[in-house]
Amino acid sequence: MSTRSGAATVLERGVFTLSLDFELIWGTLDRGQEAFRRACEVERSVVIDRLLGLLEEFEVPATWCVLGHLFLDSCDARNGHRHPEIHPPDYSRGGRGWFQDDPCGTENSDPIFYGRSLVEKIKACPVSQEIGCHSFSHPIFSEPGCSRETARTELAECLRLAHEAGVEMRSFAFPRNRVGHLDVLREHGFTCYRGPEPTWYELDQGPRTLRRAGHLLDVLTVHRPPVVVPDETLPGLWNLPGSMIYFPMHGPRRFIPVSLRVARARKGLDSAAARRRVFHLWFHPTNLADELERSFGGLRRVLKHASSLRASERLSIMTMGNVVETAQRAAAEAKE
Repeated sequence: MSTRSGAATVLERGVFTLSLDFELIWGTLDRGQEAFRRACEVERSVVIDRLLGLLEEFEVPATWCVLGHLFLDSCDARNGHRHPEIHPPDYSRGGRGWFQDDPCGTENSDPIFYGRSLVEKIKACPVSQEIGCHSFSHPIFSEPGCSRETARTELAECLRLAHEAGVEMRSFAFPRNRVGHLDVLREHGFTCYRGPEPTWYELDQGPRTLRRAGHLLDVLTVHRPPVVVPDETLPGLWNLPGSMIYFPMHGPRRFIPVSLRVARARKGLDSAAARRRVFHLWFHPTNLADELERSFGGLRRVLKHASSLRASERLSIMTMGNVVETAQRAAAEAKE
């Protein structure tokens, strides 16, 4: 790699990066829909094993950004307080207290709230997977009610639990992909994060309906997703923006053909290979829980294409952490 303007990085060849926001029910507690709970049950019983099998088959190292609470196999209230080590955000979750939905149970009794056994499966995958962070309890870091102290305690607890599990975290995915408290991220030793896709509808802070309409238009027209380069936004902290979400097939989106998702991803992979940039695909494992065969079939075609580009030496497949590690080395060499 060689640096460009001391901040961004130009790659020697294209790169495919896959990051996964692994959160089970925690990311949708404020939405209170039974469908999300059912999807999480399928995620636990089917999706994780099939996804790990697919990554092993195509030898794809991915970055699993794990919600901190999923490192637990049980938890209890202490003196009547759930997780007193966390400074909760100054807003409720769907009209309820921040941890009110936490069952204070076990992975057996309340499996969609806990995930230690699943984290162990990820760690045991024959193709080494990176385990990153997705906060402890899914506050939105960009919201005014998510204070610096909230961010600090969320990250500190994640790092403590990861250390106990023998995991070193360096990559971060923000809940709902909304960036905030970058200085706190850096202070806790993280070196990279996934920023929003560099499209007008993701970078724009306008109405959510307008952003969703822009995304839908890109999907329906099979618009090529952006390809990116890592950018050092703070000294030692790099942004590796997303390129495209492999979105789910629940609700009206089930009527959007899988072939459109696959065609866009293939365009992104080909563009990354041709332009020596990164195609950064991301999704939640629950995105695969509806229409399992169609969802996995489409993802298989994407990974197969990435694998063929790697075989022709036009593309590397790397985790977020490894991409940024290489960028850091290039930046250091440029200063010598």
